[in-house]
Amino acid sequence: MTLDLAIGRTKLTEGFCAAPPAGLELPSVQPITKAFAQMVREGRYAMSEMAIATFLMARAHGKPVVLLPVVLAERYQEAALICRVDAGIHGPADLAGKRVGVRAYSQTTGMWLRGVIADRYGVKQDAIRWFTFEDAHVAEYLDPPWAQRAPAGAALETMLREGALDAAIFGMETPADATLKTVFADPAAAGRQFLADYGFAPVNHLLVARADVAPAEMQRVVAALAAAGVAPRPRAALNAALKLASRFCAEQGLIDRPLTLQEIWAGTPDSFA
Repeated sequence: MTLDLAIGRTKLTEGFCAAPPAGLELPSVQPITKAFAQMVREGRYAMSEMAIATFLMARAHGKPVVLLPVVLAERYQEAALICRVDAGIHGPADLAGKRVGVRAYSQTTGMWLRGVIADRYGVKQDAIRWFTFEDAHVAEYLDPPWAQRAPAGAALETMLREGALDAAIFGMETPADATLKTVFADPAAAGRQFLADYGFAPVNHLLVARADVAPAEMQRVVAALAAAGVAPRPRAALNAALKLASRFCAEQGLIDRPLTLQEIWAGTPDSFA
């Protein structure tokens, strides 16, 4: 049986992608984030990389996807939050009442940052004027009333540079010039504070499977990833991140309520202890 797996080509996965096991196809999806909507809306792939916020929203909406304990991307998020130097922002506490752009309100980087800003600095998500550029991967989701869609054809970086936004959340690549700076004065120190506060590095992407994929096939793919250096983790090692992400998603209006760990892991084969 041939399975298709949508997975990003990164330093972590390059060995696996260079020599995938027999019976596994790796469709090219660039960027890999495009696969997330295809997976939750159409079930297009047998298995796929998926952002943690997308998975939690998909699970809350009853989508037939199963979480597997393989982390494909994790990083501290603070360097992704950029502001104009003339925006009157000297730290996260100054974001109240400001215009902040993000690719999609459901973007996982935005979810982690909003949660930290609310927890540590007391600025709740509805105290900021959010501007979005894309729909959520889960089609049923609608942005909350404190978010509005940017004008048609507008670009996140352009709006920031031209002053239509005071700050913006980017992905892996952030713009850098004399007119821009990070909202966190020392992003590395802020990342260390996140680790001290919560006990883990923020998880961005995990592996999921369609619910109709046989457990033996899930295990075969995970074993091949492990052999290529992408080892699964014990569920217990991921539970703190999953619980916090679920809380943040509920507080920010991405899901109706926090999901329990039992709900999050429902359908995951018992062999992934």
